Order: sequence, then structure tokens, then C-alpha cells
Amino acid sequence: MPKVDVYNIEGQKVGDINLSDEIFAAKVNDVAMHSAVVNILANARQGTQSTKTRAEVRGGGRKPWRQKGTGRARHGSIRSPLWVGGGVAHGPKPRNYSYKLPKKVKRLALKSALTTKVLDNNIIVLDELKLDEIKTKKMANILKNLNVDTSALIVTPEVDRNIVLSARNIEKVKTTTSDSINTYDILRFEKFIVTKEAVAKIEEVFA
Repeated sequence: MPKVDVYNIEGQKVGDINLSDEIFAAKVNDVAMHSAVVNILANARQGTQSTKTRAEVRGGGRKPWRQKGTGRARHGSIRSPLWVGGGVAHGPKPRNYSYKLPKKVKRLALKSALTTKVLDNNIIVLDELKLDEIKTKKMANILKNLNVDTSALIVTPEVDRNIVLSARNIEKVKTTTSDSINTYDILRFEKFIVTKEAVAKIEEVFA
């Protein structure tokens, strides 16, 4: 059972916490993590790319010149893909890139990602995280107190408007809730900052 230190927002150690073996000390599965990341990125694609085929390009109703006798190559339409301004052959069309990943794979990937944070000492547990006002400078000072000078994912038990708005203008920092975390965000941000209450919810939801 991994034990990590617990800090306050001043960066002072105030205790420690035992994390669940099932979630924070799982066997790391690189294949599952890769599958989860690819799935998340695919589901985020808009799929709105589009090109016009020769049937959709305007013009080209008349044969540009007669079939024989001109010495030039035969053509039937100026909107052929061979022509400048013509249609695109086999070009992209709007499509849905999303697909479902088995729940067991998603859960395995999430546990693997959380375990890597513990193994790499990139998890920071706070006793609590509260702000009485929306102030980016205060959030920046909290990160400075915790010696966070790189990207960070801040996880709270529920949506806290003051925290969300205070952190949104800080570069490479994102906030989320314990029931909305995903493998991609955990791996994308170097530091995983989470409150004790959020840890309890993660263990409750994903156990």
C-alpha cells in the first residue's frame, strides 16, 4: 500500500495518506494506456474535413473540345481531378471517428496511469484546496509553494468555480473533478495534484 505525504496550500507537510493498492499500485499496462489515449483523441476529433468530388464542383458540363483531331489529350470535363480547379479524387469527407473502448480496458489504463504518477513521485496530495475569491495570483502562489514549475492537473472532488477560474489562465495547468479524470490528461500533465477528499472519491468510483 503506497504511502505519500500530504501537504497544505503553503507547501508544508501536514501528514501522510495510504493509497489503495488496487488503484495506485496496479500493474502498469502500457498497451491499455496507449489504447485509451488513442480512443480519447479519436473521440475528440470533429471529423468535419471535406473536399468536393468532380460531381460537386461547379461547371464542366460541356466537353472542352472534340474527341479527335485537335492533337490534344481527350477530356470530357474541365472538372476532372486531372484539371486545376477540378474535383478531388478519394478526398476526405465528413465522418465520425469516435468508437467505444471496453470498460475494463479504460479502467485498467486509468489505474496504470495513476500508478505511474506514484512510481515517478509526481503525485501531490493536499489536505484541502479552497479559495475564497477568484484570483489567479493566489493559485499561482499555491503551485509555487508546492514547487510545481511544470504542467499540472489539479483534481478536486467536485467543481469549484473559484479554483477553476483562478487556474484557467495559468499555462499548462488544468482542473478537473475526481469522477471526470481520464488517462490522457493524467499522462499529459507531469504533476498530479489531488485533494484527500478527491482521492477518496477516486478510490470509491474506480475500485
